[in-house]
Parts: sequence; structure tokens; C-alpha cells
Amino acid sequence: MLSAGKNSIGHLEYPPFKSDDLLKYASRLIRWKTTVSQLSLYDLSDRLDELSAKNDPLEQLNEVIDWRCFAKLLKQIRPKAGSKGGRPSYDGILLFKMLVIASLYNLSDEQLEYQVKDRLSFMRFLGLGLNDRVPDATTIWLFRERLVNKGLMDKLFTRFSRYLEESGYAASGGQIIDASIVEVPKRRGKLEEEEGSLPRRRQQDADAKWTKKHGKSYFGYKNHISIDKKNKLIRKAHVTDASVHDSQAMDQVLDADNEGMDVWADSAYRSEETEQWLSEQGYRSRIHHRAYRNRPLKARQQQQNNTRSKVRARVEHVFGHQVTAMSSTIIRNIGKQRVATRIMLNNLVYNLSRYRYLISVA
Repeated sequence: MLSAGKNSIGHLEYPPFKSDDLLKYASRLIRWKTTVSQLSLYDLSDRLDELSAKNDPLEQLNEVIDWRCFAKLLKQIRPKAGSKGGRPSYDGILLFKMLVIASLYNLSDEQLEYQVKDRLSFMRFLGLGLNDRVPDATTIWLFRERLVNKGLMDKLFTRFSRYLEESGYAASGGQIIDASIVEVPKRRGKLEEEEGSLPRRRQQDADAKWTKKHGKSYFGYKNHISIDKKNKLIRKAHVTDASVHDSQAMDQVLDADNEGMDVWADSAYRSEETEQWLSEQGYRSRIHHRAYRNRPLKARQQQQNNTRSKVRARVEHVFGHQVTAMSSTIIRNIGKQRVATRIMLNNLVYNLSRYRYLISVA
């Protein structure tokens, strides 16, 4: 309660209030509470209809995805029931869908808790009513930690890949391979190893590494992916530290289930060994030709590169979507397991969004 003559509430400072100002503030607060209490189900339904008319993407996700496909895996990390009379644990699908929201809109756990309480579209997506409990930031963090410790994110990604195939979206048309640098907060100075520096070491990512691209240094990890040419869905993904060369992860992301045998990639993947290995596996290499010192590309090779670039650009659209639409520019988790879980979640959420689009234009 505000009172005249005081100018702080806890640590919050505000200008001194006059008695008239307090009366006006109290009057507005009473009117607002009265309006909320009189809000009818019809008013709420009308507002949700307005959101639907604006093509609410979360509602569309619920319409095209059967979230129960993840239930069996998520049961593995459901907390044990507490003592009788305690609050029941939250449903795993509910918590997983909250992580989907966090990935789509690049929200921290605290921001996610607030936004779910504040936004009708988020509540509808999660199946929550105005009077339902909302998981707090600590609950969300603990759920993510269980995902990390159980190593479930890769399995969840694979499960949705099978869901895509069951829905008629099998990988086809050949595959496009590429890698993108995912930055984490930079480590300043040497990693502290002294006995008394544990709090500082916890804030330093010992697994992340430095790399250079186009003369600029980056610190973090790499998201190696393979997408199919036809549907532009991520079919395979692998996370390494940033120092690993793109070509070294090629065998981890090459999708043997793709119905096409063509493989596109930029010149970083090209070598005699790679060309021979792909040929032995029955693939047709569409990897860009590489120029060397005193050995420029021939006109025919340059023309082939130009043709291949038109196809290879599709994988750049995937990374572009993650950076622009999902604002996934930097990950603030620490340690390879946590970062890899976050990157794989972003890859899965991209596929969810892409699947929604493919259904809408089918």
C-alpha cells in the first residue's frame, strides 16, 4: 500500500505522492479490478477469436501436431510424486511446450513465466485457464536440467523426425549440409583452476572453443545440420565446439534415409578423400569446387558452383530463420551438454514451425 510522505517500496524508488494522487491511483485500481472480475467467458472467447483471426502461430501448431508423440520420452523425467496432500507435479508435455515457447521467442526462464501469465495466446497454447497454476522459473529450469542429464533432446528430435515421416514428409530430393557458429559469452583470460575459484569457474565455459571465420574470431560451438532439398527440414544435427572443421562432422549428419543421392555443401567440405568416400557410398557429390593458390577455378567449375549455390542457399534459409525469427544469436547456457540441448531444441522447434508452414500450403 502506498502512503503519503514515503518515497520507496523495498528497493523501488518513486517520486513523492500527494494525497490527491493516491486517491486517484486507488480509484483507478478499484475500477481495474472491478472490470477484470466482470470479464465474462464470452469476452474472453471474443478476444481469443481475434487472435485466431490474426493467424496465431501457436494455435496453428496445436492444430497440426499431436503432442502426445513426445509423451513416452517425457515420462522418463517426470518428478516422483511427493507426499500426500502436496501439489501434483506438472505434466511433461506442458513443460516441454513451455520450452518450445522459450525457443520460439528467445525468452529466459523468468521471462517465460511472466509471459505465460500475461499472454492469452501462450495460455491457450499450453491449455491453461486464467485460474490455473503456471510453472515458475525454477520448475522450468529443473525440467530443462533433467532433459540435459537424461540426454533426451536428441531422442525428442529423432521422435519428431519419425513423426514427419509418418505424416508423409520423408526426406527426399537429396540433402544439403552446412554448419553455423553458435556463440556463447566469451571467456576472458585463462580458465581459473585454483581451489578457491569454483564460483568463477562455474561462470566460464570450459567446453567452448575459439574459431575464425572471414578474419573474425568467434567463441562457442557449431551446429552441424543436414536438410532435405524438397521440404527444407532438418534431418540430422550434431553439435561440436567451434574449433571443429565443418567437414569433420560430415559423417555424423549425412542422412542415409534420404531418398535422393545428391549431396550439396560449400567448398569447405571438398577434398579428394571426401569425394572418394561419397562415391563409394553411392552418393553424387554436388559440393562446390575449391580454388587454390595459383589454381583458379575454370569457367566450367565456376558455372557449376553458381548452379549449386541456388540449391545450397536453402540451408542458409534455415540458419537465417533461427537467427531472425527465433532471435537465436547467442546462447547463455554453460557447458557442452546444456548448450547442445538448447541447440537441438532450436533445431526441433524450427522443424515444428516448418512443418506448420508445409501443412498450411499443402
